[in-house]
Amino acid sequence: MNIIVAADKNWAIGYQNSLLVRCPSDQKRFREITTGKVVVMGRRTLESFPQKQPLKNRTNIILTTDKKYSDYAQHHKDCIVVSSMEMLFEVLKPYPSQDIYIIGGERVYKELLPYCSKAYVTRIDYAYQADAFFPNLDNLPEWELVEESEEQTYFDLEYVFAVYQKK
Repeated sequence: MNIIVAADKNWAIGYQNSLLVRCPSDQKRFREITTGKVVVMGRRTLESFPQKQPLKNRTNIILTTDKKYSDYAQHHKDCIVVSSMEMLFEVLKPYPSQDIYIIGGERVYKELLPYCSKAYVTRIDYAYQADAFFPNLDNLPEWELVEESEEQTYFDLEYVFAVYQKK
């Protein structure tokens, strides 16, 4: 499995159930990497999308214990709702591991990071006010930075696209 995330210099990823910043090239990279693949997210991540709609051209798996989502998948194609980690792993069995991307939020990232082998991280060189964080991969001995793009800019914001691999 893979993880894809945009994080600031303190590994912050969100504030009040919203992304910290929206960079067009980061969003383009996210679409290019995840289109046609399986994306796994928590309910609040889904609710942060426009009209609370699942992402197009992907198999969306929503991990939630919220009972009102039990029939959500019936109304949205390419969408599966699971209520436990056991159910999630059962649903993921038919999919190749390299085609599965964990896309948030904080709790889902932390629960599934141990099962992932690659992390696609947009590292933003700025510290935002935040209330959601991603584990600092630079401080985890089992992860190593294996690829980093040249510095990108969006107005005065600087960032890089990094790839981490589990050792």
